Amino acid sequence: MTIDPNKPFNELPLLPPKADIETKTVLKKAITANRALAELKGASRLLPNQNIIINTLALEEARDSSAIENIITTRDKLFRALVTDPRKIDPVTKEVLNYRKALWKGFTEVQKKGFISTNIIIDIQKELISNNAGIRKLPGTVLENDITGEIIYTPPLGESIIYSLLKNFENYLNTNTSNDPLVKLAVLHYQFEAIHPFYDGNGRTGRIINVLYLTFNDLIQLPVLYLSGYIIKNKEKYYQLLRKVTYENNWEEWILFMLNAVETTAIETTEKVNKILDLLNKTALEVKEKLPRIYSKELIELIFHQVYCNINFLVENKIGLRKTASKYLNALASIGVLKPEKIGKEVIFLNTRLYKMFKEKK
Repeated sequence: MTIDPNKPFNELPLLPPKADIETKTVLKKAITANRALAELKGASRLLPNQNIIINTLALEEARDSSAIENIITTRDKLFRALVTDPRKIDPVTKEVLNYRKALWKGFTEVQKKGFISTNIIIDIQKELISNNAGIRKLPGTVLENDITGEIIYTPPLGESIIYSLLKNFENYLNTNTSNDPLVKLAVLHYQFEAIHPFYDGNGRTGRIINVLYLTFNDLIQLPVLYLSGYIIKNKEKYYQLLRKVTYENNWEEWILFMLNAVETTAIETTEKVNKILDLLNKTALEVKEKLPRIYSKELIELIFHQVYCNINFLVENKIGLRKTASKYLNALASIGVLKPEKIGKEVIFLNTRLYKMFKEKK
C-alpha cells in the first residue's frame, strides 16, 4: 500500500498486525527484557515504602517526557514545586507537573476498573493538557520534520474513524493474546502514535499508557519504569523507526528498539532503587547514632519520599506538631542530612544526598 504523507492515513491497519511480530530475534530480546523487568520488580519490593521511589521517579519521567515535546523545566524547580505555594509555580513547571497528575489519575483508574479504556485515555489527556478538546474533530493536524517543515505523516481524520481505531486499540490491549506482553507493548505504542487521537499531548499520553500497561499486566507492581529518558537519548531513531513501520511495514526493528528501551531502562532503574535503599539505610544508621532522641524509622523514610520537605509535610504525615517537626528538621540539618533553604518567609529542607543521586548522569 502506497501512503501519501499529505493525506490522512484513514486506512491505518487494525490490530493485531498481519506481519510476523515475534521473530526469533525479537523473542530472544524479549527474554532479556522480561528478566530485567522481573529484577526491577524484586528490587522495588525491598523498599520499606514504595513512595520513596514513586514520587521522585514520577517527576523524573514527567520532566523527560515533557522535554521530548520541547516543554523544558529544571529538575530543581519540579522538586521544589511539591513543597511551595502552587500560585508561585511558573506555567511551564505546572505543565510538567500535570504529567505526574495525569499519570496518577490513570494508574488509580486502571487499578479500580481493571482495564485500560478509551475513556481513561481521554481523561489522562484532559488532565495532561488541562482542556476539554478531546478527540480531534477538525483537519489540520500533521507531523512535520522539525528542520525542513516537510510533512512526514498525516494521522487519520474524522471523529468516528478515530473512535473506531481507539476501540480496536482498547480491545487489543485488554484481550489476552499469545504474544509476549512486551512485544505487544511495542505494537500498542506504535498504534497509538499512528492514531494520534488528540490535538495535543499524544506523545505524553502514549508514554503514560506504556507504564499503565506494564502495571496492568503485573510486569511491575507500581508505575516506576519510564522510557522517556531512553527515547530522548535516541529521539531521531525513535521517530525514524515509527515511520518505518508506517511506510515499510518494518515491525522487527521497531519492536527490538522498544524491547531494548525496556531492558536498558529497567536495569538503570534497578540500580537507582538499590542506591536509594543503600542511602536510606546509611542515613538511618547515621541519625540513630548521632540523634538517637529524634530517630524513628518513619521520619527517615519520610525525608526520602521526595527531595524537598518542610514542616507541613512532617505534620501532615503525623510525625509531630509544628514545633516538634521544626525541631526534627533542624536537627537533621545540623548533621548534614538535610540542607535548609529559604524561599520567601518559608524554609524548605533539601535531602542533599538524594538530590545528588538524581543529578548523576544515567
